[in-house]
Amino acid sequence: MSQAANELSKAPTPDTAEDNAYFPSPYSLSQYTSSKTDFDGVRHEGAYTQGRWKVLMIAAEERYVLLENGKMFSTGNHPVEMLLPLHHMMEAGFDVDVATLEGYPAKLEMWAMPREDEAVMGTYEALKPKLKQPKKLSEVVARELGEDSDYIAVFIPGGHGAVVGLPASEAVGQTLEWALSNDKFIITLCHGPAALLAASLGRDESLFKGYSVCVFPDALDEGPNLEIGYLPGRLPWLVADLLSKQGLDVINDDMTGKTHRDRKLLTGDSPLASHKLGLLAAEALVEAAGTAG
Repeated sequence: MSQAANELSKAPTPDTAEDNAYFPSPYSLSQYTSSKTDFDGVRHEGAYTQGRWKVLMIAAEERYVLLENGKMFSTGNHPVEMLLPLHHMMEAGFDVDVATLEGYPAKLEMWAMPREDEAVMGTYEALKPKLKQPKKLSEVVARELGEDSDYIAVFIPGGHGAVVGLPASEAVGQTLEWALSNDKFIITLCHGPAALLAASLGRDESLFKGYSVCVFPDALDEGPNLEIGYLPGRLPWLVADLLSKQGLDVINDDMTGKTHRDRKLLTGDSPLASHKLGLLAAEALVEAAGTAG
């Protein structure tokens, strides 16, 4: 660890846009963010050319997570976890539609944006109009999720914003049920799998019971993320814990960039998995599109 990093404050930084809200500490950002990612190129550029199949991204529209101590964490969608997997899918030839629960703009953790990474920044610029004016998810469910839908996959990026609203959303649950019933891919990583909790709404058990997944480790949110000031307080609940209680098998307990496929559910453990998950998703979608026509 460099001496300069060691001298940075571990106190969460106030977000003056909201009362008692905080960004991650300078020290935690020095450990968790970078100006570039590990992206080293795509593997399926232009592999899909027929133009029909698209990816539906469900993004978080809420920025603030209320914590146990009454403080709020200023968060949203993690830009690397959103944009790097999408870069691979878009470069492979798949268009992307963006939806949020109420159609409000998607929120990004801009403090984690790798501004020297051409792949991420280029994808951000390409998607910015859709991020600012997304579709309303319930309207997508009503109008675009039939048996003849043009969506080949549902993508839910990570970032702590995914724990707000998505797990309790009937529209998210309906989207996940549609994807499973129609043999579509579901792609998610880090805290994004919190949305899978919606697959148990109104049911005796989760539609994903028996599935194995990678998730951001609860131990980090309960320990180091508090100690280094990434979070200004404890989360009211933990993603891996609740998924496990619903019968899913969380296969990681650390953050190494691990990815995993169980049937058509593709998951990754953290921002470190973004590039690998993008490669995995692009390969899977290209193969599926070739079979589907």
